[in-house]
Amino acid sequence: MTTADAAGSRRVRRDLAALAGRRVNFPHASLEDVGPGEGWVVDDHAFPLEGEPPGPPLPDGPWAVARDLVRDYAFADPRLIRAVYDPDAPLQGRDMLLRGRFLGRTWHLGARVVHAGGDVVTEDGRRLERWGWGYRTLEGHLEMGQMDFWAVKDTGTGEVWFRIHAVSKPARVANPVVRWGFRMFGRGLQLRFAREAGARMQRLVATRVRSPRSRSPAPGP
Repeated sequence: MTTADAAGSRRVRRDLAALAGRRVNFPHASLEDVGPGEGWVVDDHAFPLEGEPPGPPLPDGPWAVARDLVRDYAFADPRLIRAVYDPDAPLQGRDMLLRGRFLGRTWHLGARVVHAGGDVVTEDGRRLERWGWGYRTLEGHLEMGQMDFWAVKDTGTGEVWFRIHAVSKPARVANPVVRWGFRMFGRGLQLRFAREAGARMQRLVATRVRSPRSRSPAPGP
């Protein structure tokens, strides 16, 4: 996920290292019960991917390909956001510096991975096998909240999806211009990120399933 220009930037290296001393920028231990009454926006996005036969995921099938893309954050559109982190750090607990464009400038926003791994859940009577991870925003971020990314397979039907679950609201920003700008345009950026991530994931999975030789790591976001 690290790009050559980001890895070589002294400022980027400094800002990434500084994340270790930052805390999550909201007090909630859980975001499961928050909602619009408290100013939170809850999003669930599901993008259908190439399917496979019912049963456990195939070793090299669409779900396995999607899992690897989720793990590598390869679904993120580099035109919108790039992530820089220490690739040797475990995914669980990893600090990530998210570099995004907003209001004509590049922002360095911190996030920390709070969960990673796979499980099996039952949803509406369906057995779903999934693998994913999620991060929470750190002090200095323009938002507060958590984003979760999942590769999901219905083992009964063989359907496969890429899912994004997000809970967010604007952070407390002192600069009034930035605060106003994010309240005006931030929601559109959120939805565009999800839309572009889903479309990118669909393209990458389709390409790699049909052309196994193309399964080299995706270029960093």
